[in-house]
Amino acid sequence: MGAPKNFSRILIKLSGEMLMGDTGFGIDTKVLARLSDDIKQVYDTGVQIGIVIGGGNIFRGVSGAAAGLDRSSADYMGMLATVMNAVALQNALEHAGVYTRVQSAIRMDAIAEPYIRRRAIRHMEKKRVVIFAAGTGNPFFTTDTAAALRAVEIGCDLLLKATKVDGIYSADPKKDPNAQHFDHITFTDVLIKNLNVMDATAISLCRDNDLPIMVTSITEPGNILRALTGKARHTMVTNEKEQEHAANA
Repeated sequence: MGAPKNFSRILIKLSGEMLMGDTGFGIDTKVLARLSDDIKQVYDTGVQIGIVIGGGNIFRGVSGAAAGLDRSSADYMGMLATVMNAVALQNALEHAGVYTRVQSAIRMDAIAEPYIRRRAIRHMEKKRVVIFAAGTGNPFFTTDTAAALRAVEIGCDLLLKATKVDGIYSADPKKDPNAQHFDHITFTDVLIKNLNVMDATAISLCRDNDLPIMVTSITEPGNILRALTGKARHTMVTNEKEQEHAANA
């Protein structure tokens, strides 16, 4: 399979829930190994890769707050969960032969480097995958926002949201068989239609910095590279001018 033509540096956003597999909690090592193989396929093409991973398989801040925890404390606990996932993913990637670094927005020097933008870029230039942990380091911001922020900061060409669904639909395709799949959609339409692919802060940040978002499924092995090379179904979220160009292509 050929290399992606238009992307030299990307950031992949993985949800923590993807690591659960069928276990319902924690980390399924078989799923972790398969995701690492998928990432290595992209890595082997020469594309520089950053990764932001959530912590929902271990802890969810919003549900914790609803259960009586202070929201700030719950969010900090969620950030620590993302560090656990980042270390697990680092281990799996290195077993697959991929050089990695973990950078954390909360200092924990025995486990990860502190997040330093220039150092992250240098790692990627040296063909290391950088896994960004602990979100933005601040409560009240999701890992979606952290992914958008890091992607903009390190100059990515694309933010790839890897999910269980092959793109953005007008409604939940599992509940509505008539839901419309969007091949292309603008940032503004995502916000107006409240499509909930990523939170509004993340979408707005990408829109304001002209950073396209690709949404695709990672339930099938190899689907990340297939989506990047246009061989798997996905949705592109772009600004209006790019949307018009895509429609006329």
